[in-house]
Amino acid sequence: MSGHDSDADLFEVREPEIQRIPFVFNSPHSGRRYSRTFLEQSRLDALSIRRSEDHYVDELFHSVTDLGAPMLLAHFPRAFLDVNREPYELDPRMFDGALPPYANIGSMRVAGGLGTVPRLVAENMDIYKGRFPVAEALERVETIYKPYHACLRRLIARTHVQFGLSVLIDCHSMPGNIRVAGSSQRPDFIIGDRYGTSASSDLSHTAVSLLEELGFSVARNKPYAGGFITEHYGRPARGLHALQIEINRSLYVDEVTLEKKPQFRLFAEALHAFLRALSLYVEKDGDAAALAAE
Repeated sequence: MSGHDSDADLFEVREPEIQRIPFVFNSPHSGRRYSRTFLEQSRLDALSIRRSEDHYVDELFHSVTDLGAPMLLAHFPRAFLDVNREPYELDPRMFDGALPPYANIGSMRVAGGLGTVPRLVAENMDIYKGRFPVAEALERVETIYKPYHACLRRLIARTHVQFGLSVLIDCHSMPGNIRVAGSSQRPDFIIGDRYGTSASSDLSHTAVSLLEELGFSVARNKPYAGGFITEHYGRPARGLHALQIEINRSLYVDEVTLEKKPQFRLFAEALHAFLRALSLYVEKDGDAAALAAE
């Protein structure tokens, strides 16, 4: 992954033959192409560096094109660059050279080692052997982050023009040991709508209900309410809805070996049934004018 990579190497859009539903799917953290240069920079082995991936989420959502929706997915790994952050959430302790004055060096995500160019993967493991040039971090923003978001904006705008509304589904996975605060619940799914600000409440409540009808345990907004993408692109008053879906990895992947579990395909089919029902709700049960005006 260098300045010579094309956008096609970095991310891709899987398109349906015809877009039939007002949905856009996005998988920003499932990329698993680790360049030799990046691995040489890292102190982690080839398995440990994958700990912050949303493992196989792009594959779980693969069938959305059959429903008639496009899907944007990253090939670059989250450990290399996190597009679910502001463009310049950067930790000055990581780099040789001064960051530009507009960099956000004080965010909670930077403090936690999880900025735009992350310092850590899961379990608080340092990624890099040492500091590296600040110009390299800024190049990642210019050559990967900005083109990725430009692509996502185009997909959302195109959908909004065609249908009068757009529903962005931001697709993620979470560790199997995540609990809802104040309870022993380890949810199968968490639906995030930034506490009601990134999507209509009807849409997020319907998503929760549909998953529960399929037998899953579901939480809303806790502990994951949605990141930069959900917050940035969700404008329900303008008919632009954004939901984050977090899936418990233990349902479909061995979290030690990162191998798919035998039930992977069955789980993907259940996910497809949920998404089909959600799209039918938006098309038929959910009044498009009401969703656009809410």
